Parts: sequence; C-alpha cells; structure tokens
Amino acid sequence: MKAFEVNFDGIVGPTHNYGGLAKGDLASEKHAFQASNPKEAALQGLKKMYLLMKLGIPQAVLPPHERPFIPLLKNLGFVGKEFEILERAHRDCPTIFRAAYSSSSMWAANAATVSPSIEAQDGRLQITPANLVNNLHRSLEAEINYQILKLIFSDKKHFHVHKPLFKDSDLADEGAANHNRFCSSYGAPGLQLFVYGRNSQDKENYLSHHLPRRQTLEASQAIARLHQLKPNAVLFAKQNPKAIDEGVFHNDVISVSNQTVFFYHEEAFEDTNTTITKLQKRSACPLTFLKVASAELSLKEAVRTYLFNSQLITLPEGSMALIAPFESRENNAAHQVLLRIIEEPNPIQFLHFIDCRQSMQNGGGPACLRLRVVLTEAERLACHQGIFLDEILYQNLVRWVEAHFRDRLTQGDLLDPSLLQESYTALDELSRLLHLGSIYSFQKV
Repeated sequence: MKAFEVNFDGIVGPTHNYGGLAKGDLASEKHAFQASNPKEAALQGLKKMYLLMKLGIPQAVLPPHERPFIPLLKNLGFVGKEFEILERAHRDCPTIFRAAYSSSSMWAANAATVSPSIEAQDGRLQITPANLVNNLHRSLEAEINYQILKLIFSDKKHFHVHKPLFKDSDLADEGAANHNRFCSSYGAPGLQLFVYGRNSQDKENYLSHHLPRRQTLEASQAIARLHQLKPNAVLFAKQNPKAIDEGVFHNDVISVSNQTVFFYHEEAFEDTNTTITKLQKRSACPLTFLKVASAELSLKEAVRTYLFNSQLITLPEGSMALIAPFESRENNAAHQVLLRIIEEPNPIQFLHFIDCRQSMQNGGGPACLRLRVVLTEAERLACHQGIFLDEILYQNLVRWVEAHFRDRLTQGDLLDPSLLQESYTALDELSRLLHLGSIYSFQKV
C-alpha cells in the first residue's frame, strides 16, 4: 500500500508562558516563572514546519487550545465575570490558575497515539487521544484534542477516533511520546513498540525514585487492543527507572525511530539489550540500530540537549534526515554523536539544526511539537483540508502571529485584563483561518 507520513504540528498559542507545572520535566522546572516570548515561540514552530514542508514532508497544523481555560475555574467554584474568576483563582489557588493558562498543548506528540490503517484489522486509521491524567494542566487537553481530531478525521469510512482512555492513574496515557513504529515503508505492515514506565502491580508504582513514571503498561495494552493490532505486531518495553529520574519523563527524550532505523541511548530501557533483541526478532524487515553509549553521551547531557527528541524523517528520495535542536549542536558531546551518525553507513545522511528554544525552555524539543500520522492518498483527501500547510497558509499564519502575539509575557501579565481578550480574538480568527468552525467554548456562548 502506498502511504506517506504527515507531521501534524501544534501551533503555539498566544499565552505561551513558563508555569513550571510538570514535575520531572527538568527544563520546565528550571525556567519556571521566567518571562516568555509567545511571538518568537509561535514563529519558531512555524519555521520548523516550513522547513519540513520545503524538504518535501507533508505538513499539517493543529490549533492551540483555549487559554486561559475558564471552564476549569468555573467547575472548581469560581464565579463572576471572566476576569473576576481569574483574579480569585490567582489569589486562592495559584497553581490551578497557572494550569488554566498552561501552554503545553503545543506538544502534539502527546495529543494521541496513531496506528496506520494497514495494521488495523478493520482497515481504518486508528487514533486514541491521550488522557494525560498525570498532571491537571495536561488532563485539560484530552477532551478538546478528541473533539479536534474527530473534526479533522471525521470520515468514519477511513478513520476511527477513539475516546481517551478512562481517567484513572492505572490507565495513564501520554500519547505518541512513548510510541514507535518500525516498517520497511510507511505503507507496509510494521511492528509497534509501546514504552511504559510502570504497571498497576509495581510496588514503587507512581514514582521510580523521586520523579513520576507517567505511562502505564495497562494504557499501552488498551490502545493496542482498541487499534485492533495483531499481537505479533506489538512489543511492550519498560523505561529505565534511572533514566526517568534523570529527566526522561517520556521515551521520546531518549530514543527516536523512523521506518527501519532506531536511534537510542543504551540506558533507554530497563533491559535495553533484551528490548533490542526482541525488536530484531519480531520485525518483518531488517532494522538499523544506532546506539549511543553512556560514555559517549551521559543521560544528563541527553536530557539537557534533547538530542533524541530530534525528528527523524524520510526524504522524498529515500534517505533520512535528523531535525535537531540547536542545543545539540552547542553541546560538544551531543554534536560529536550527530557527526558520527552522519558519517557512518546508515540511512541518515542529512542533519538540520533548528531554533525552538522557547519550546525547549518549557520542556519540549522538535519531536514534541509534532504528531506523526501515516496516510494513504485517499485518507489524506478524506481529512479536513484546511489544516494542511502550503505557502499561502504559512504566510497567513505568520501574519496572524505577528498581528496578535506579544513578544514578552511574565507570570504577572497573566492577570492583565486585555490578555484574555487578545487570546480570544486570536483564536477566533485562527479557527476561521483553518476553517474549523466554533471549536472553542467562548465561541459558543
């Protein structure tokens, strides 16, 4: 079956800020309460999308979520006009106030887990939005991700968008950040690797030692069942608890795959050698394993540089390229790893460094910003068309950002009465620009 991979990137929203809400995300904690630059953040994300588009990779966009999210605060008993609600929440529950302003929905890798139609027994593309129950600010994203994905993939002949898993800590699901797929080509049946941090029977359960194990085995197993995947085409592997405690809160911080290539750190899994052996045996096609040893790059450096959170893509002519963050070029050890990979005989022949510092400082590299979706041409045509990036849409989005986004935002600015209206105005215009209709709660009042 002929198919191609589309990158669905999250657009950074106008209230992008550093709330420091995610325990275990060391970059988020380090930059908590610092001033952010929403305009720069959004333009950096768009520039990355544009690069992919120019490289010949199909590119689509996902809209930012409604922030501040007033329905959360109303649900928790805050009353009055919108700004009064914000003031009261800031005074009485500052952490919940920051959650209502969270900008983490820009990391589309956490939006869902996707399985191509070639691997589902009913022949439809399978999508399960992540429930993201580990953090309040992220759990707010599950329902609107479900609604947006249902809108984009509305044709039930081609797509099955499942509801997020039941919201329980034993079913904690963090989306595609803990999911890899191996295949000879995007349209060929492959092997899906689900990575988890804990299961419900773990005595240590939620914490490895002091940082959260987010993804559960039970959630990964449920998604494999929902997506109607054959048991011999699925592999489950446990994250290395040591890596989690070094800041590897998602597996995409320590490994990345594309088609036949797996680029990983030797401490990625609880038993890395066994995991690699199983992948070799279970894969229907020969795989290329690119291991990085701890002596070459420590876990701390891997987390600090987000080397493995690079995007690994297949170019139209068949070779592969890494889209890496600037931080991995500025760190000598990480840069040497990349130079070695490019020089060795393997499918990765090109390297592009991008600036996504605004995202990096909040805890997400290039790969965090995108959700990978394998589509046939018929499936692409069955999608909502307004979200596919071309030259015109790119220029329109750049103008939209420049017209509506601030270039500096502090935590104190979140109490600026005009920021709420600025955000609503921007999102209302974007939903029309993407032809998505009324997707936000404030549009339905």
